[in-house]
Amino acid sequence: MSNVRVLCLGEILFDCLADQLGRSLEEVESWTPYPGGAPANVACASVKLGTPAGFIGAVGEDEPGNALVNLLQFVGVDTKGVQRHATAPTRQVYVVRSMSGERSFAGFGDRDTAEFADTQLKPELLPQSLFQSADFLVLGTLELAYPESERATHRALKLAEQFDLKILLDVNWRPVFWNDPDLALPKIREIFKYIDFIKLSKEEAELIFDTTDPGAINYRLNSVEGVLVTDGDQGCAYCLGENEGHLPAFSVPVIDTTGAGDTFLAGFIHQVCQNGIAGLRDPHTAKKIVTYACASGALNTIKPGAIASQPTDAEVLAFLEKQS
Repeated sequence: MSNVRVLCLGEILFDCLADQLGRSLEEVESWTPYPGGAPANVACASVKLGTPAGFIGAVGEDEPGNALVNLLQFVGVDTKGVQRHATAPTRQVYVVRSMSGERSFAGFGDRDTAEFADTQLKPELLPQSLFQSADFLVLGTLELAYPESERATHRALKLAEQFDLKILLDVNWRPVFWNDPDLALPKIREIFKYIDFIKLSKEEAELIFDTTDPGAINYRLNSVEGVLVTDGDQGCAYCLGENEGHLPAFSVPVIDTTGAGDTFLAGFIHQVCQNGIAGLRDPHTAKKIVTYACASGALNTIKPGAIASQPTDAEVLAFLEKQS
């Protein structure tokens, strides 16, 4: 029986970060590849914090795919759910950065977004054994952009319901991944009926719900146990059960914000696994859980790369002790 507590489904890829800040895609002279992909980031960050995690996704039978699988295994992520595609390549995405380190996705070079291996995740190959032991299924929305991986996502949702996992949706809105972005919001809204928790950026909350108030979003969804809305250096707002609050961001020297929201999410899940779902009903515990998540995300920004810069539990606790 697997000991995985958190299952993360979706894309794993290489973020090719611009070496020169403040330049457009055409002006960048060189790029440095860093492993990434939001669900893979969450899986790795969870393990580093101390919560066993598994990753479900597809990569190519190529060197980038080998490197990513090796990295997952080195970190300690369960890779039974990783599928390999014989012809489609492992995804690489180009990321430009502002002078302050804020990043934006700039495309996939000379390939169409639908050509990559992650779009070919097969629903029939999802390992049921992982779902039998897990507590959480974490997924984004990018796999909804492609027919095969969309079917795999819905298969995972059914398995999560069958084995009573809590389902956490990280909206992770990235228009560049969609050939037809107009299809995105209906497909995203369609899976709201399955979810127990939702994490959104401020921009995503405004786009989908026309508000950034987690309590209002919670009311509209009606069936969720928690809403998290992150806003970079402006902090995080939350509604967990009856408990609502806003926490300011921690002040740190930001180098690269890539993956900070994913490590925030891993910090949240790690703390929920430590305290139990019932802990979210206590105002003090709920605030403590979100504070830990904010600290985890902040520490992810002080070095480059989404996975390389993820903190350990000891580092987060030491940081929080220093802050207090």
